[in-house]
Amino acid sequence: MKKLLFIAAALVIAAVSCNNGPKTNAEKTAAFEAEMQKIMDEYEQAEDQDAIEEATIKKLVDLSLATIKKYPSDTVALEALQACYYYADPEDLKAAIAKLSDELKQEPFVQMVAEGLDTKIATKAGQPFVDFTVEHVLDENPDGTLVTEQRKLSDYVGKGKYILVDFWSPWCPPCKAELPNIVNVYNKYHGDNFDILSVAVWEESRGMNWRDTRDTAVVYGITWNQMNNGHQEPAALYGIEGIPHVILFGPDGTIVKRDLRGKALEEAVAAIAQ
Repeated sequence: MKKLLFIAAALVIAAVSCNNGPKTNAEKTAAFEAEMQKIMDEYEQAEDQDAIEEATIKKLVDLSLATIKKYPSDTVALEALQACYYYADPEDLKAAIAKLSDELKQEPFVQMVAEGLDTKIATKAGQPFVDFTVEHVLDENPDGTLVTEQRKLSDYVGKGKYILVDFWSPWCPPCKAELPNIVNVYNKYHGDNFDILSVAVWEESRGMNWRDTRDTAVVYGITWNQMNNGHQEPAALYGIEGIPHVILFGPDGTIVKRDLRGKALEEAVAAIAQ
């Protein structure tokens, strides 16, 4: 349900009658929105929404990409791109954007999405991990100077274990909502084959710092490996646009799955922890 809120929030349904199919951009937009709403209605009426969530997202993405391909010069393509860009395969998105008219390619939203695609393609499932280093803060001296040590992603990933990396921040309510699930997964599965790493990013964007990360970690029961003081680079290197963003890395550092949450997160870990 949480995943689909992103797409559902973008829908503004308009009723347009057309006997011979949509002709104007307004009619094309209304037809697209009506098809999106039909898919959402089926999802909302399902008895077990979790069971059909991934299939529903696929339907929404497929419809959006098909709309972009069919109407590459109409503004309905922008709405379709907005509806699917968070979930669509980055290579599919790149191909869809390439089909847009030159005018639509100049739209700020299109350029923003396009700029991040190469990063997402380089860090999609099946690709090797991209390393980064943070100045992790251990403590503060009496004179106010910070005691830090460099911690690298490669200190943990690619060392023969599956590693679940949670990109989060202490100011982020969805991150905190996901932490009990991650704690549960850690308690069930951590050991010789599996471990977890939390990487705090964007702390300063809400006026917080390493202390807030440390204190929040204690409150929410984070006892596994951590990096604080991550700033922008870790998220930027992985094309992360929102947190929490959880990535599962294989024993050799290969990216196994991205954007794991809730039931899907535990299922992914359970599958490799057997």
